[in-house]
Amino acid sequence: MTTRTPIPDSSPASHAATAPRRPRPSGTANRGIRTSNNRLITTVFLAPTVIGMGLFTVVPILGSILLAFFRWDIITAPEWVGFANFAAIVQDETVRISFLNTIVFVIVAVSLQLSIALLLAVLLQSRMPGWLRVFFRSAFFFPLILSAASVSIFMGYMFNQQFGVVNWLLSLVGIPAVPWLTTAGGAATVVVLVFVWQNFGFSFLLFIGGLSSIPKDVLEAAELDGATGWRKFRNVTLPLLSPTMLVASVMAIILALQVFDQPYVLTRGGPGDSTRTAVMVIYESAFQQLEFGRASAIGLVLMLLIMAVTGLQFRLSRRFVFYQ
Repeated sequence: MTTRTPIPDSSPASHAATAPRRPRPSGTANRGIRTSNNRLITTVFLAPTVIGMGLFTVVPILGSILLAFFRWDIITAPEWVGFANFAAIVQDETVRISFLNTIVFVIVAVSLQLSIALLLAVLLQSRMPGWLRVFFRSAFFFPLILSAASVSIFMGYMFNQQFGVVNWLLSLVGIPAVPWLTTAGGAATVVVLVFVWQNFGFSFLLFIGGLSSIPKDVLEAAELDGATGWRKFRNVTLPLLSPTMLVASVMAIILALQVFDQPYVLTRGGPGDSTRTAVMVIYESAFQQLEFGRASAIGLVLMLLIMAVTGLQFRLSRRFVFYQ
């Protein structure tokens, strides 16, 4: 009796059945690879911005804070003086006057800027043709894109006592020429008007956006309840617009506390010290008197003032800002 040896099956089906299967990557592994790639791409795109902010924002801020405790004229080596720079600026009458001028300027200019911007935004949201609304939006925003120095030079000619257009218009109604830029009150008035004229367009656009976001059904419900005109604006529109007003006021105050171009170009801080601001004193201390430590100390005080005012605004906003 003969025994037959079984012949192995060489068909593709048998090979497929007996061949070892390769392990497939799990879903967790795929997700891990994708996450790693996403992090790498994010890091590559963010790196230039982070490095730029570090080199040109964080490092100069830290350097200015450190420099406030030194006496340095950029020629000789820095000399550690501790808090002597801060003691000196407290006793300096010019610095005190400049900070007082800055605070008064902020109160007047910001109040005027926000009031004009809100009034124009409300008027523009009333019924008028669409093309006219677009025209006014562009016209009110246009001064903001201009150079502050060029605007100030132009306005200096406009308010000139001898040949200015403003005094010429006043002469048409019998008003004598006003010494706008040579008296303390006139110079301060011109600086405020020029600053407000150039910067109210940004607040205006913020208010336009805030008014557009107010739900129409809320306004219609207020009208059905009998709230019209001033009552509707005070009791409905203003509370719903309060978040926008907070943003507009914070940005306007920060910008006004750093005012420099308008008073420097128009009056050089004069007559006397009537229009000299804190940033002007920083510039004069650093680049005219070569007292960089003193300039850094004044800048640090101004920065702390800006932070304190901004913090106070957000603190008070808990009571006056209404979020839908």
